[in-house]
Amino acid sequence: MKVIKVDIDTATPKDPEASILIIYTGGTVGMVFDKKEQHLVPFNFSQILDHVPEISQFHYLLTVMSIEPAIDSSNVSGADWLMLAKLIEENYKKYDGFVILHGTDTMAYSASALSFLLENLQKPVIFTGAQVPMGRLRTDARENLITALQIAAMRQNGKSMVPEVCIYFRNLLLRGNRAKKVESSHFDAFKSDNYPPLAETGIDIEYSYDDILAHPKHAFRTHKKLNDKVAILKLFPGITRQVVQSVLQSPGLQGLVLETFGSGNAPSAPWFLQLLHDALDRGIHVLNVSQCDEGRVIQGQYETSTHLLQMGVIGGADITTEAAITKLMYVLGLELDHEQTRMLLCQNLRGEISL
Repeated sequence: MKVIKVDIDTATPKDPEASILIIYTGGTVGMVFDKKEQHLVPFNFSQILDHVPEISQFHYLLTVMSIEPAIDSSNVSGADWLMLAKLIEENYKKYDGFVILHGTDTMAYSASALSFLLENLQKPVIFTGAQVPMGRLRTDARENLITALQIAAMRQNGKSMVPEVCIYFRNLLLRGNRAKKVESSHFDAFKSDNYPPLAETGIDIEYSYDDILAHPKHAFRTHKKLNDKVAILKLFPGITRQVVQSVLQSPGLQGLVLETFGSGNAPSAPWFLQLLHDALDRGIHVLNVSQCDEGRVIQGQYETSTHLLQMGVIGGADITTEAAITKLMYVLGLELDHEQTRMLLCQNLRGEISL
């Protein structure tokens, strides 16, 4: 894998309003139709003004870093998240904001992971993408990219307007670790059911100032390690002992996201509770996350979740599955002792849960 750097000539004046680094990882947003090959191919970002001429109206200093080969978002991995965090760390002082172009399928996972890896972030890191390729007539790619650049450049009183990892898509700016993909065929692909949008776009960009994270008081830092010894177990009526056992007894497992029913309820069958109790005794951290898009886990509200509370399962409150699994990878990667790890999993670290 290599990184290709391209400076975009937007006829920027000597004193640009902002400097933005665009990182193209792959995905539909950066694809055009090759008439000769008769299929979609990544376009050359040195020619981006041919596809998005509106960019020439910005008084921004723009640089593009393209990851080659491009990453299909279905293949994204923890190593890719660490690579993105490193790129931002290396360029953090050079730019006022960052826009990451990414495939939509796993964008919410990547945005969640970056939110944990980038601690005390004071500049915008805006993920965006598209449902329709840049080269098509009816594409959402141009508007998503243009607005993401505007948000990344926006400052107030000398500070970035949105000092956090976000997803911008179809008129909504969402906190990255609160978003999830909900549509595969419509332009409004992302939602954030348990947290309001940070901004909505129409004629103007209207920011929800009270919902945006405050600027941190400590210095920016990046984390270098994720622990991939984690799993997700989604419960369903009729789930068998063999299925649960195959997940909970996976060699080396250290963390589990347990997707439960409603407000955190799970089967009360003795075999299920015993397998879960044994896993907890082996030191596996279990994070209880609701399968519902809205609402939150309240362990102990019903009898079917009281057992989980009593044996030490961690209630995930209103966290998304995407944020829960990446939070587990991040916290376990810190290699703290059991109680410190559990304490961090219970805390709101980057605005991912409402306590």
